[in-house]
Amino acid sequence: MDRDPIIVRRAAGAEAPAIAEVYVASRRGAAQFIPTVHSDDEMRQWIAGYLLPTLDVWVAEAGGAIVAMMAMEGDSIEQLYVAPPSQRRGIGDALLKLAKKVSPVRLRLYTFEKNAPARRFYEARGFRAIEFTDGARNEEREPDVLYEWTPNR
Repeated sequence: MDRDPIIVRRAAGAEAPAIAEVYVASRRGAAQFIPTVHSDDEMRQWIAGYLLPTLDVWVAEAGGAIVAMMAMEGDSIEQLYVAPPSQRRGIGDALLKLAKKVSPVRLRLYTFEKNAPARRFYEARGFRAIEFTDGARNEEREPDVLYEWTPNR
């Protein structure tokens, strides 16, 4: 799969199980940065029952398998996860490039304050921290950072 071309496309509802596996594996792989408050089954049900029917969901595919997912709502990236074995291959970059086309004026996203790898990733791609919170607004109750990208930065 490492040499397979990456295809970024809209997700289909029937792909909920594959998308959920990327989501669950990514969150588990970054457990030191991303606290878990739901079981794997709850996360799978949330992907199928809420995320796919409600948000604009995109996937990255390599070798016929879904290796990453991104969910957007307006100019907000609500979720962006790359399966651990597929990280550092430019897949996150490809999804961000698409997000910038979808929302060329501004993009916003949150990440946990302690998720240093994600923060470095976004900052290296022109996102700027515009607000630090105490976590009271997220269900994990973890301090987070609101990032913003605009084309002039």
